[in-house]
Amino acid sequence: MTDTLTSAVEILENLVGFESISGEPNHAIVTYIADFLRAQGLEAIISRDADSDRANVFATIGPAVDGGVVLNGHTDVVPVEGQTWATDPFVLTRRGDNLYGRGAVDMKGFLACAMASVPVFQAAGLTRPIHLAFTYDEEIGGLGMPVLLESMGALPYRPSVVIVGEPTGMNIVTGHKGGTEMRTEITGLEVHSCNPTRGVSAISVATRLIAKIEEVAARLAGDPVVGSPYDPPYGTFNIGTIEGGAARNATAGWCNFDWEFRPMPGQDSRAIIAEITEYAEHELQPAMKAVDVAAGINIITEVSVPSLDDRNAERAAAFVGDITGQNSRSVVSFGTDAGYFSDAGLSTVVFGPGTINRAHGPDEFIEIGELQQGLGFLQSVAQKLSS
Repeated sequence: MTDTLTSAVEILENLVGFESISGEPNHAIVTYIADFLRAQGLEAIISRDADSDRANVFATIGPAVDGGVVLNGHTDVVPVEGQTWATDPFVLTRRGDNLYGRGAVDMKGFLACAMASVPVFQAAGLTRPIHLAFTYDEEIGGLGMPVLLESMGALPYRPSVVIVGEPTGMNIVTGHKGGTEMRTEITGLEVHSCNPTRGVSAISVATRLIAKIEEVAARLAGDPVVGSPYDPPYGTFNIGTIEGGAARNATAGWCNFDWEFRPMPGQDSRAIIAEITEYAEHELQPAMKAVDVAAGINIITEVSVPSLDDRNAERAAAFVGDITGQNSRSVVSFGTDAGYFSDAGLSTVVFGPGTINRAHGPDEFIEIGELQQGLGFLQSVAQKLSS
C-alpha cells in the first residue's frame, strides 16, 4: 500500500470503531476528527446543536479566499439492531480486498480518504482552499446542515463548489429526490374489548390513515414522469415503524407510526402531505371525538430534506468532469445533504467511492480499490486547485 492508502485504512478503522448512531451524541468521533486535524496544524471549527449533544466539524486547508471546494460527508451511521453480521459491525475487518464495518461505505470511507489526504493538500501549494465539512444526523434528515450552513455563513470567504462524497461508484450525480420525514401519533380510548364500540381503537384509525397514504402513493405511481431518469419516476411513500395498544382484549388507547415521503424534484410535497392531513382531520377525527373529545390524530413533519436538482450543479459537475473526463450526469433516489448546499446557492454534486447498494445492510463494506479511487481523485482535486 502507499502511505496515503495505509493512512486511510487506519483512519477508517478508527472511524468505524465509533458507534456514531444517528440521533445520539457524537462527541467521541468529533473529538477524534478535531484532534486529528489540529495535529495537522489546522483549525477545527465545531458547530453544535442546541443541546450541544451533536456537532459538525469544519476545517480549511490552503488560503482563506473565495472559490474553494468543500468536501462533505456525514459522521453518523444507521443502527445495526436486527441485522445478522458475520463480523463485529464496529470493528473494521479485512477479508481479501474488502473492508467490513458499519459506515465503511456510507460514508466513513470517504471521510477517511479526505482526512488521509490532508498532508497531500498541504503539500500541493493550493491557490484556492479545500474545506472539510463533516456533519451529524444526515441519515435522519440532515439535521446538522442548517447548523453547519449558519457556521459557514460567518466565514469571510465563500466556496465555489461542493462535492458530497456519498457512494456513487465515482459517477457524477446532479440530482436526487427529497425526503419528508413524518410521525403520526394517534390517541384513542381504551375500553374492554367485550364492547369495542364504547372505545376508540387507535390502531384501527391508523390502518385507515395508512390506507389513505397508500391510496395517494398508488395515484402517484400511476402517473409517472415520462422520460424521467429517476427510478422509480414518481414520488414514493414508506411506512417504516408502527407501535401501539396494550393488550388483545382492549381497544388500543394509542398508536404511533413513522413514515416518509420522497418527492420528485419540483414536486409540491406540502400539498400532498396536506391532502393526507385533511383526510385525518375531516374524515377520521370527527367519529373519534364523538366517542371521546380527547381522542385525536397528530401528524408531525419532523424534517423536510430538500431535493437536489441540476439547476445549480453545472459548475461543480464541470469541475469534477474536468478531473475525471466524465461528461455524463446521473440522478439517484436516495437523499443526501447536497440539497441543503444547493439551496444555499452553492454549486453541488454527489460523487464518491463505493456503491449505495451496500449501505445500511449487514456486512457493509468498501473495497480497497474504491478507497484508492477516492484518494486518487482527491489528489487530482489538489492539483487542480494549485494551478
